[in-house]
Amino acid sequence: MSIKHNEPKFTDPATMACRGAVEHRATWMALLYDQAKKQGADAEKMCREAIRKCGHIHGDNMYKPQCEDPESAADFGKAFFSGQGAKNMEIDVLEATHDDLVAEFHQCPLVQAWEKLEGKELELLCDMAMDGDRGIADQMGLTLDITKTIAAGDGCCHLHFHK
Repeated sequence: MSIKHNEPKFTDPATMACRGAVEHRATWMALLYDQAKKQGADAEKMCREAIRKCGHIHGDNMYKPQCEDPESAADFGKAFFSGQGAKNMEIDVLEATHDDLVAEFHQCPLVQAWEKLEGKELELLCDMAMDGDRGIADQMGLTLDITKTIAAGDGCCHLHFHK
């Protein structure tokens, strides 16, 4: 399955280089998952726990320190959805209040990487990768609901961080 609506709008060299790094990370993740599964490990559990822990580290060390008010979903959004990262994923912030942060991602380099690997479970890999975002949300005192994903064939990933 090739997801046609996942073609990037922004193709400047800096954005494409960053997307390449994200694709590289996604390829490692998928291959580590496959090897763990082949070796009899509970690969999904292992990946989810490690990825969520990474999210906890990023929440504490990257995003929380950037927030004027770490209790505010809107302040978290300013930190999380800013700069090159927002451009890489072509993010639109739809709502940003103290208690709610809603955004849509219109491009996903992770899905592009997984599509290049034969027989990959796009939706499962995507959901495991989103455990990083869930881990960040944990550290910010938020819950993350994901109602659409590019990996599932939706036109975007729809994320709702909320109290």
